[in-house]
Amino acid sequence: MATPPPRRKPPDQLADRPHRDSDEGHPSALRVQLNHIAADLTRRFEGTFEYETVRRCVGESYDQLAQHARIYTHLPVLAARFARERLHATAKIQGAIVSTTPEVLFVCVHNAGRSQMAAALLHHHAAGTVTVRSAGSAPAETINPAVVEAMLEVGLDLGQEFPKPLTDESVQAADVVITMGCGDACPVYPGKRYLNWDLDDPAGKTVEQIRPIRDEIDQRVRELLAELTATRT
Repeated sequence: MATPPPRRKPPDQLADRPHRDSDEGHPSALRVQLNHIAADLTRRFEGTFEYETVRRCVGESYDQLAQHARIYTHLPVLAARFARERLHATAKIQGAIVSTTPEVLFVCVHNAGRSQMAAALLHHHAAGTVTVRSAGSAPAETINPAVVEAMLEVGLDLGQEFPKPLTDESVQAADVVITMGCGDACPVYPGKRYLNWDLDDPAGKTVEQIRPIRDEIDQRVRELLAELTATRT
């Protein structure tokens, strides 16, 4: 029997993308931290991405988060999480990761209120049956504290979450993209389901005023989950 030809590795979209020096302006101690993060992620994605590609993604992710950050103490840890999400999305786009789990991306302007609530609620109700992401077209520094308090009332802690910028790969990897007041900022790709949820912005509102927004999002999320579940059966 003839030996089948080796499987061709899909093109590395992150490696092929034009970029600047990801270490530009980074202090030496920070570079060491980012190098360690990149090494860990390279092992995690062994056979999919080379170290140079991962290191570039880590540096870019740090820089993107730093643009909106006021406190930098925990930024490398957040950059590691953000880079991991981006690498996973890119691997899925390239076919290196095959998943039958539907992926939903929630997008609002600041990723500090509506999209965070929607992501947390869907993640909770789906219990692992749906991959959930969120992002913002113009991310805030932190999640709205009143939103955090409103979500704690229903037993969901957003304390470990943080606003993330919208990336091209996050949209491409999603099956369903739900925008909330920022539809024009979201790139459109064929084969995706796009929805726009018209919801009040919780920015500047009290917890009492946010509760109805939270509850409406919860209802919409439950309906979406029912649709996704019905589609898979």
